[in-house]
Amino acid sequence: MTQPISYAIEANDLAKSFSTQGGEISLFRNLSFQVQKGESVAIIGQSGAGKSTLLSIIAGLDTPSKGNVSLLNTQLHNLSDKERAQWRANNISFIFQSFHLLPELNAQENVQLPLEIRGESEAADKAANLLTQVGLEGRQTHFPSQLSGGEQQRVAIARAFVTQPSILFADEPTGNLDSDTGQKIIDQLFTLNQQTQTTLILITHDAALAARCQRQFVLDKGQLAEKEV
Repeated sequence: MTQPISYAIEANDLAKSFSTQGGEISLFRNLSFQVQKGESVAIIGQSGAGKSTLLSIIAGLDTPSKGNVSLLNTQLHNLSDKERAQWRANNISFIFQSFHLLPELNAQENVQLPLEIRGESEAADKAANLLTQVGLEGRQTHFPSQLSGGEQQRVAIARAFVTQPSILFADEPTGNLDSDTGQKIIDQLFTLNQQTQTTLILITHDAALAARCQRQFVLDKGQLAEKEV
């Protein structure tokens, strides 16, 4: 008997709308898709299409107006706020356009913080190893203000991977970088992704960046369609 596929992400009939003084605005509706474990998937679309909102809903940071999301066979909307936060800490990581590093912590301290929160004893060694992998050996004690934009994003990538997440969400990870630096960042992101077999969901408006993923979805006028690649 064939075993059912266990998806990393399964979204069913998602919709998101907002009430305004001018009436209700529907950002998207009837979105359903699945992502298998270890896949890299890009969601592309113009600015304002709702890509970041969709990512927030998939990751359990926001709730849909309709529909549900299952991550690793767990429906996050069935969990309490505390349980949902704990589940995310144990299973997923994020990389954002604006880095979100803590300015009072140096590079290594930023990377090891998620492990320290877990109480892991080898947090410092794991953080140092990841910083070396992204080319920041010798920069561990530098604070974000002492690092370039590309270096800060490499710290953010190391922090995202140090917990060995099952799913990684990246929202416009090269949006604040020049093209050459952005290309290096993406090379490092996909190298680590392939090494760890993490499921990658990449939000971008960059077609060349999206083409690095195994699958692509286009979010346009409230609809999500898979693009042939």
